[in-house]
Amino acid sequence: MSNVLKKTTGLTGILVAQDPHRLLNILYGKILRALDKLPQDYAYRTTTEKLIRNRAAIVKDNSNVDSIENKIECGQVEELIIQAQNELVLARKMLEYKPWQPLIQQEPKNQWEWPPHK
Repeated sequence: MSNVLKKTTGLTGILVAQDPHRLLNILYGKILRALDKLPQDYAYRTTTEKLIRNRAAIVKDNSNVDSIENKIECGQVEELIIQAQNELVLARKMLEYKPWQPLIQQEPKNQWEWPPHK
């Protein structure tokens, strides 16, 4: 799908994607590979993996950009590409930070209380 169907996205600073199917497939594949490195029972992995697999299936099964946008219901394909790029960055940060590991030291008492205690 190399021919462009629209001249503008109508969104400031976001250009029309030249080959959205290819780009989304690449991004979704990279996200899934990054998620495979996270623990199997980690909530971020399970939730994100389900979402990305669903979106990847929609992209694979639909050659029409409008159909993809309508089924995913999260904006134009250009916005979906930005979302996928951001998700890839986050998945890689999760690998780096390892938030599933135990804390190095015990959290302060009342850390999660609101309003804060004096």
